[in-house]
Amino acid sequence: MNAPLSSPSAPDRIAPTAEEAIRSRRSVRAFLPTPVPDETLASILELGARAPSGSNIQPWQVIVLRGEPLAALTRELHALSLAGDPGREEYAYYPRQWREPYLARRRKVGWDLYGTLGIAKGDSERMRRQHARNFLFFDAPVGLAFTIDRDMERGSWLDYGMFLQNIMIAARGFGLDTCPQAAFNAYGAVMARRLAIPDTQMVVCGMALGYADAAAPENRFDTEREPLEGFVRFIDTLA
Repeated sequence: MNAPLSSPSAPDRIAPTAEEAIRSRRSVRAFLPTPVPDETLASILELGARAPSGSNIQPWQVIVLRGEPLAALTRELHALSLAGDPGREEYAYYPRQWREPYLARRRKVGWDLYGTLGIAKGDSERMRRQHARNFLFFDAPVGLAFTIDRDMERGSWLDYGMFLQNIMIAARGFGLDTCPQAAFNAYGAVMARRLAIPDTQMVVCGMALGYADAAAPENRFDTEREPLEGFVRFIDTLA
């Protein structure tokens, strides 16, 4: 059985700069089985909770899964995904109608990932199996499930994004990697049953956390970013 999380006062580590942590953060899709120390995990979550929130309401809730509880959940969700059960989304993560430039970006990241894995266009079976690996938390030793009270409004969802980002950047400070996974939203009902999530809460997403498997080809895949001129306007004078 995993020991309860402790709350360290001064963890031993050499942290990279904020810039290094941000630039090195990526969505890792293959992890080593190496356990994450309790003290490290507690520190990461505490740093995550330093995120700002409107009126400091802190609308986040986290369930930490390891060992057999993690294995039991992933077995069920992975089997459902492979069986073709799409689940039921409780909120729309993506737009209902795709348009440019978002459609082209989505297609590019998908084909770039599949190309790295040697999955050819039209190989729907391998694509399906790769997607199902989401529900194994990509074999990470830690799976995080994030929930929010159903009566929270959009502002709290914005706050939640900052909380998730804090966790991912903090993880890099400890030499760990993550993968945020909205895919878990589709199986919120199963997770509620398995994890005793009350009806007053809903699943926001999952997140794999652990040490990246450097030998895995999918971890050599990286995504591109738009240059500043693609999304920033500088206004220095009045019209």
